[in-house]
Amino acid sequence: MTAGCAVPIWDSASWSGAEGLIFLLPMFNLVLLHPEIPHNAGAAGRLALATGSSLHLVRPLGFSLDDKHVRRTGLDYWQQVDLRVWDSMDELTAAADSTATFWYLSTKVRRSPWQVTFKPGDYLVFGCETKGLPEPMVPPAGDRALCIPMKPGGVRSLNLATAVAITLYEAIRQQGPEWG
Repeated sequence: MTAGCAVPIWDSASWSGAEGLIFLLPMFNLVLLHPEIPHNAGAAGRLALATGSSLHLVRPLGFSLDDKHVRRTGLDYWQQVDLRVWDSMDELTAAADSTATFWYLSTKVRRSPWQVTFKPGDYLVFGCETKGLPEPMVPPAGDRALCIPMKPGGVRSLNLATAVAITLYEAIRQQGPEWG
């Protein structure tokens, strides 16, 4: 694992000829599908770096990666984040390790992250802040669609960065890392 080393932005549009290269498996892969708010992407990037995970952003993005708010939230860590930018979810899934599981977070299902077993390298997929995951994406996920439990009658949903943190740290807790 390369946590803590500087990793340039990896953009699928400019990537080619990587046949035969060996990539180290990240702890987890955080996927933000069409994120709209730069602060959430910055916070997710910081979480990725803190946990040895990768951050995948799927276009369109509601902000520029040069946005000062992304950098401000990511603080001085932003340049070290293992960040990959994709033109589509199909492109990301085609490039993913075939042994990885994609978990889809939605408020439209009842199964929680506490009811599943995560493994390193899995993908945790979150929809955009205003709409969540596209409706057609959730039913095909079946048992891989998860919802963070909330008290009935409370709020409709959690902040994206909060949902990422809750799910990511449950997945990491299951791995039993001996982090200080």
